[in-house]
Amino acid sequence: MDIQGFLLAWDNGDDCIEVQTSGSTGIPKKMRVKKSHMLASARRTNDYFGLKKGDRTLLCMSLDYIAGKMMAVRAIERGLQMDVVEPCGHPLANVSCGYDFIAMVPMQVWNSLRNDDERARLCETGQLLIGGGEISREMESELEHLPCQSWSSYGMTETLSHIALRRIGGGLWYEPLPQVSLSLADDGCLVVTDEATGVKDMKTNDIAEFHEDGRRFRILGRKDNVICSGGIKIQAEEVERIIADHFHLPFMITKQKDVKFGEVAVMVIESTDPSVIEEARAICQEHLPKYWLPRHYALVPQLPRTETGKVKR
Repeated sequence: MDIQGFLLAWDNGDDCIEVQTSGSTGIPKKMRVKKSHMLASARRTNDYFGLKKGDRTLLCMSLDYIAGKMMAVRAIERGLQMDVVEPCGHPLANVSCGYDFIAMVPMQVWNSLRNDDERARLCETGQLLIGGGEISREMESELEHLPCQSWSSYGMTETLSHIALRRIGGGLWYEPLPQVSLSLADDGCLVVTDEATGVKDMKTNDIAEFHEDGRRFRILGRKDNVICSGGIKIQAEEVERIIADHFHLPFMITKQKDVKFGEVAVMVIESTDPSVIEEARAICQEHLPKYWLPRHYALVPQLPRTETGKVKR
């Protein structure tokens, strides 16, 4: 969908609009959501970041998904000046000015940090919102030293973009936005209620823990990614976070069935060089608890990813 197609759908007189999930945790599905709820979400974000009529924003994500659609709705709700560029890995390559507000996925931010001109555009940005994937500690460290304010977001299609934010450089805990109430289900998964967007007791697949203040939270990983190995529960994302500080190639932790242990951890590395397996094995043995160690290592030319850049396990 292009911006003209979105605006036609937005102004067609229907109270709802169709959105599509990203497919990071299953088959992509289509949903119909109320435009009034999208406007409420947009108003809350605009208020949070102090955006006002005439401020400049950049749409650089696909309008096929909720993140792109909500950027357009924020511009509509607040009267923002919105430039549109084709969704790509280098959205700042051909822009010549700074922006008050930009939303990107981690891959776009990473690429922009590697190019001097694009990095300069990031430095001229007022607020940078990052969603759609894990932010590496290396990227977070770089962003801390930029003059722009950078934020990690938590949300999904069902919540019409983010319902919580975390300031980059401000710790690991997400702060829920106004009108958002959170709790934990018996299995540790986060449950979301949001008065603004009509979400009521929606159980996610994200295993979370709350800060001692009872409000802020952090995500440990997805329930689907728990590896039950010999009676030990291993969270794949926690293993990845530890290894990522020491290993230089793209990789993911997944699982496979095992006769003895039930399930075992597997490290899948994006490479065709067999020598990296021994490097990965040595790093894992040095930094991981004994019972978290991958039992198998595999090489692939390219990790499977969704259209929005998330790894598909």
